Amino acid sequence: RTPELVREHIAAYYAMITHVDHHMGRVLKALEESGHAGNTIVVFAADNGLAVGQHGLLGKQNLYEHSMRVPLVIGGPGLPRGRRTDAYAYLHDLFPTLCELTGTAPPATVEGSSLAPVIRGGQAKVRDSMFSAYRTFQRAVKDDRYKLIRYNVNGQRTTQLFDLRTDPLKMRNLAEDASQSRRTGGLNRLLGDWMRKTDDIAPATDFVS
Repeated sequence: RTPELVREHIAAYYAMITHVDHHMGRVLKALEESGHAGNTIVVFAADNGLAVGQHGLLGKQNLYEHSMRVPLVIGGPGLPRGRRTDAYAYLHDLFPTLCELTGTAPPATVEGSSLAPVIRGGQAKVRDSMFSAYRTFQRAVKDDRYKLIRYNVNGQRTTQLFDLRTDPLKMRNLAEDASQSRRTGGLNRLLGDWMRKTDDIAPATDFVS
């Protein structure tokens, strides 16, 4: 990606989020004017992130943090204002979360976890790790600090390990660092557990050594 192309895409990205910000303002203003702001929960989220130049990429076809993380803002009556949390969340947590916030019993088939206790400050998190996948050739897992990404492309395997605390931009791959072998092994087993628990369409043996 040339610097010129990346700048062009970043400019378009800022234009789009400015556009979204403007119309979110219109929605919130309409709620105030209609008298429903006091009994409405507002959720702002998105379906995926974009690389916009990071790691030489532009889109979402990867498992780096910049492309898999999305905005998630929840506000409404009785909810704390301006509170931020680092708790891990999936978008499919929204269904049980809104059920709990509105006093509605969630169906037994719901697989997500309610984030309401985290939002209200009653607990710090609802899960200790996260699993993510892209098609049949990328899988990743992370705990509260480290992230393991495994690739299997036409039978060729590649491993990346990043310390998200000291290397948030994921520029230093620790997978070949002998001092990290135990950590890599632990995350490797955690990845296998997630793949089996979620009935992954890819065999765990494709990614877990």
